[in-house]
Amino acid sequence: MLDHVFISVSNLDRSIAFYGAVFAPLGITTRVDYDGKDGPPGHPDLKGFGANGRIFFWLRAGHVDARAAHVGFVASSHAEVDAAYKAAMKAGATDNGAPGARLYYDPRYYAASFFDPDGYSIEIVYKSWQHPQK
Repeated sequence: MLDHVFISVSNLDRSIAFYGAVFAPLGITTRVDYDGKDGPPGHPDLKGFGANGRIFFWLRAGHVDARAAHVGFVASSHAEVDAAYKAAMKAGATDNGAPGARLYYDPRYYAASFFDPDGYSIEIVYKSWQHPQK
């Protein structure tokens, strides 16, 4: 399991607003600002997002190479995938695959894909077999 991911963005304020909107339906609502001067020499300032006591997705100002990352975020239902995708589109994302089954992976793989404001490939995924039945 991954502990954290950093991506470089061209405009921190725009990306904070974008990811804040996209993450809300997923319950990723904790925000942390980390001052780079508190770390080792040359450490960047970071803007973090997380949930359940963990901060796992970090933004930093810097050079953007959208081809350098694809990040998938877990949703706990089809409705969460749909809501996050809708929020992304409203916040300025570019569509890269509307919500639906990704049959080429598995019929139970339900996802939506989009590009963030810097062109990074983001996917919101619900895999029913990874969630306990209630």
